[in-house]
Amino acid sequence: MGRLNRSTVLSLYTDHMDQIQAHAQACYPEECCGLMLGQIVEIEGQVQKKLLALYTVDNTWEQAAVPIDEATSTSPLTAARRYWIAPQDLFNAQKYARTQGWDIIGVYHSHPDHEAVPSECDRKWAWPQYSYVIVAVKNGVPHDFRSWMLDDQQQFRTEQVTVLDAVATSTLETDI
Repeated sequence: MGRLNRSTVLSLYTDHMDQIQAHAQACYPEECCGLMLGQIVEIEGQVQKKLLALYTVDNTWEQAAVPIDEATSTSPLTAARRYWIAPQDLFNAQKYARTQGWDIIGVYHSHPDHEAVPSECDRKWAWPQYSYVIVAVKNGVPHDFRSWMLDDQQQFRTEQVTVLDAVATSTLETDI
């Protein structure tokens, strides 16, 4: 079995799930996005990612100069159908994570009025090893929450999610 085909589990707290869903609801009808910070460990061949903090960012799709072929897109290329995390936000999240002894372990975003299934655009821009949480939001209400990860063939596969009891979570705002 290839390196990226090992079993993976994303563990998060109910507070994290609630925060992601609230962000998705607040941004509707546009896509929300953010980074997931935590630790990755391998135990007996299973990769375990523990989400310890969320790094919420603005969807900067409208300001991004993204080279995507509009002719192959099935929907308008707007923030309602795409997300973009500004490079400075990515840098700031990495810097903050390092101060905590963490890493960026993934990205979350929403799919307004679509399923919580990665699009072709999501796949093209995905990075191996990251978890990709997608929240489906129908008519402004979050209703599905799934995590995905790229395999060795650069295709998304579902990633197991374990939801832990609520605890006080760490965020940039609470740590400053």
